[in-house]
Amino acid sequence: MATKQRGRPRSFDRDTALEKALRQFWEHGYEATTVSDLTREMGIGAPSLYAAFGDKRTLFEEVLVRYAGSYGAFGGHALAEEPTARAAMERVLREAAAVFTEPGHPHGCMVIHAATNCTTPEIEQTLRAQRNANVETFAARIQRGVDAGELPGDADAGHLARYMGAVFQGLSQQSRDGATRADLDAVVDLAMRAWPTA
Repeated sequence: MATKQRGRPRSFDRDTALEKALRQFWEHGYEATTVSDLTREMGIGAPSLYAAFGDKRTLFEEVLVRYAGSYGAFGGHALAEEPTARAAMERVLREAAAVFTEPGHPHGCMVIHAATNCTTPEIEQTLRAQRNANVETFAARIQRGVDAGELPGDADAGHLARYMGAVFQGLSQQSRDGATRADLDAVVDLAMRAWPTA
């Protein structure tokens, strides 16, 4: 015997609404994006937002996962697929230059931009931890390159990873300020000249 579903059926596409929330946070940052902004952009009422996603913070955490698996996935692919640490890091930066300036979505990196003027400690910590984890991932890949003899034995993987992270974050901000892909590629050219050779 079939049971009746309680309440009204959901009248919106959850995946589409989540993508719209992602773009809102990406464009305006976490703190500046209000629940009213989200409901207007997503085309749903506040009760529907809370029922489907929880509160603003819970929605943002889901958005972060979606971003990492879509727009932000290029970094992990580059680090896993390229045969050398140098090739991997250059690909990360080149693809960042492309994604950060791509038409059709906000420029820059959402994880970096969402932290601007953030005064919610839990979100600030989440974003900081994610950025630091990225640098640690860079360092691990670079250290494998050092161990394989691709870089000088005295190369400091942590410092080089921090430098690459600073370039990555700079590319994000520069794209927000109007830099083109060609502008950012020129920055990557300069950054890679600093790469130590064995």
